[in-house]
Amino acid sequence: QVQLVESGGGLVQAGGSLRLSCVPSERTFSPYRMGWFRQAPGKERELVAHFTWSPGTAYYADFVQGRFTISRDNAKNAVYLQMNSLEPEDTAVYYCAARSHISSRDYDYWGQGTQVTVSS
Repeated sequence: QVQLVESGGGLVQAGGSLRLSCVPSERTFSPYRMGWFRQAPGKERELVAHFTWSPGTAYYADFVQGRFTISRDNAKNAVYLQMNSLEPEDTAVYYCAARSHISSRDYDYWGQGTQVTVSS
């Protein structure tokens, strides 16, 4: 089973930046779509952003648009999330996920999560 290895979380002051990384354990893994989700304490998991390899398009949730940027590395089939102008409301566990095939009904690969904490 392919593993999604996450890194880049941590503690940052409001207004600061972090970059999250998600690298598949198997570099030949080429999913239809990879995305980032987050879950804050007491809240449901929500989609932050995703990137679809074909046609190479990005999507952002309204609450992060203009602050976050999702990008890819074709050599590694990795996905990154550059987070700028972080706010305390962004505090959550961030999960990388992949939808392996266009025919997949939902995301079928998940990382273990990385904690992002934004202090006020």
